[in-house]
Amino acid sequence: MTIDLLDSTSVVDTSQACVRKTIAAPATDVLGRIANLETRLARSAAEIDAAQAVRYRVFVEEMKAQVAPEAERRKRDVDGWDAICDHLLVLDTSIEGDPEEQIVGTYRLLRQEVAARAGGFYSASEFAIGNLLAHHPGKRFMELGRSCVLPEYRTKRTVELLWQGNWAYALKHGIDAMFGCGSFPGVVPEEHALALSFLHHNVLARDEWTVAARPELFRTMDLMPSEAINPKKALAALPPLIKGYMRLGAMVGEGAVVDHAFRTTDVLIVLPISNISGRYLNYYGADAGRFSSSVS
Repeated sequence: MTIDLLDSTSVVDTSQACVRKTIAAPATDVLGRIANLETRLARSAAEIDAAQAVRYRVFVEEMKAQVAPEAERRKRDVDGWDAICDHLLVLDTSIEGDPEEQIVGTYRLLRQEVAARAGGFYSASEFAIGNLLAHHPGKRFMELGRSCVLPEYRTKRTVELLWQGNWAYALKHGIDAMFGCGSFPGVVPEEHALALSFLHHNVLARDEWTVAARPELFRTMDLMPSEAINPKKALAALPPLIKGYMRLGAMVGEGAVVDHAFRTTDVLIVLPISNISGRYLNYYGADAGRFSSSVS
């Protein structure tokens, strides 16, 4: 998912002191590699800071998101969840310099047990996540967020490595389902009537996976009757990230939310691991080995 946001809401101005000083990481923690690109978790506060700089370039400089004055001064996209999340990185190892200078893409990963200790999931500010979790007391959830890639690296290869990292991480931690916000540009849902209506009529999460936007923020996605939707045109109108998750077997929650700070219209993506197509499991490897065979 240009690469689009997986989540977005207003940025909370927090001190860099809240970010962990060190992150335990062995030398063999690389999760995948394709040619000069590799994916792994951030190993230090300096790498998290560099990832926040990449996020600032994409969200603020490119997408014109509004951030707090201190974040503007520091040119960093920072909020309180950064201190508790793991930060997945894609690095271009052909770039000379330190790893901080090689970061070209990032994702933020938050496991349910960590969120429970720290006050909840980020997406709960827009969607009624609690209802979804209550339906699955025996399952382990993971939130994906703050997904971005620098413009010149928005290629199939980079997206594959991001997914490779997510998949390897999910397997390591026994995750049963992933979720996060997928975004459309702009704050007028009606401008995306075709794509939003297609999602509503075709991939709406139902039964035990039912989840909806918070009532006070709810904007309908049902903007066109199903018979008026041209599926081919609707798929073409979907942001690439959302389209990619649909191919994997993801569903969407009911209702969209307008995020004025990030100037986006958000939907909630829900991806149970059991829904992932066998075609993609075979491609990436049931043990996440697709792009890790060359990793030492």
